[in-house]
Amino acid sequence: MATIASSDAEQETQKPGRGFAVPGWAVAYLQATPLFLILGFFFLLPIAMIGIVSFWDYDFAGLYPAFLTANYTDTLGSWVTWKTYLNTLKFTAIVWALTLFIGFWVAYFLAFHIRRTSTQMILFLVCTVPFMTSNIIRMISWIPVLGRNGLVNSTLIEMGLIPKPIEWLLYSDFAVVLAMVHLYTLFMVTPIFNTLMRIDRSLFEAARDAGASGWQVLWNVVIPLAKPGMAIGSIFVVTLVMADFSTVQVMSGGQSASIALMMKNQMSLLQYPAAAANAVVLLIVVLLMVAAILRIVDIRKEL
Repeated sequence: MATIASSDAEQETQKPGRGFAVPGWAVAYLQATPLFLILGFFFLLPIAMIGIVSFWDYDFAGLYPAFLTANYTDTLGSWVTWKTYLNTLKFTAIVWALTLFIGFWVAYFLAFHIRRTSTQMILFLVCTVPFMTSNIIRMISWIPVLGRNGLVNSTLIEMGLIPKPIEWLLYSDFAVVLAMVHLYTLFMVTPIFNTLMRIDRSLFEAARDAGASGWQVLWNVVIPLAKPGMAIGSIFVVTLVMADFSTVQVMSGGQSASIALMMKNQMSLLQYPAAAANAVVLLIVVLLMVAAILRIVDIRKEL
């Protein structure tokens, strides 16, 4: 009897529980649900609302829900819009090239010429010190430097290098590009520095043992391995420049235009559907540029 009772007890303990079991394929979806809800509410929903408003009608009195394509035809059919897009793309290309050049060499110096990790971190933090202040403050700080009676012109005149102040230093495309390079270079330095720090130093020794010169090591080893960081930095810089309006407005003195500045002016005139249509077109252009960057460089190596 004792043997039978013990065997029954073992069978009872071996019976599977009757609680609710989540299928294995659904676990990943449940884990991703909170992030999907947050992104959906704060990212996808605003974009969807912009897309909806871009088809509405409007006048000086208000907005009227409708489904009109006039906002897009007015936007894409205007030569002013195309000229503004070309001007914005010009700023983007120049700023991207300069930030990539400066950012790569700064990151290269920090990664390979500074031996001590503590010194690397200190110098990297020094690069981030200006970012502890507002973008507007850092941008406006160029005005007393580049102005007609500013530091640069005064110094050059006192040295006898120029007879009169240089007018194009401020309130020009040069000032816009200079301010943007100052504002966005760190966004290129950080991902490139992170990528360079992951490179195995034994690859350099192997290349030198094979007879490669310093420039050959740079071109055939460092730059190919740094491409993921360059791509991430390029995405940051491109998206920031395309969406910047305050720098263009202040540093050009209202003499240059950008798509973001055009949208800002439309919103100030309560032309929200027209601004929404411009925002949708700008979003598509930026996504195409990002897709082109991802097509060239596989940033999954960086993740």
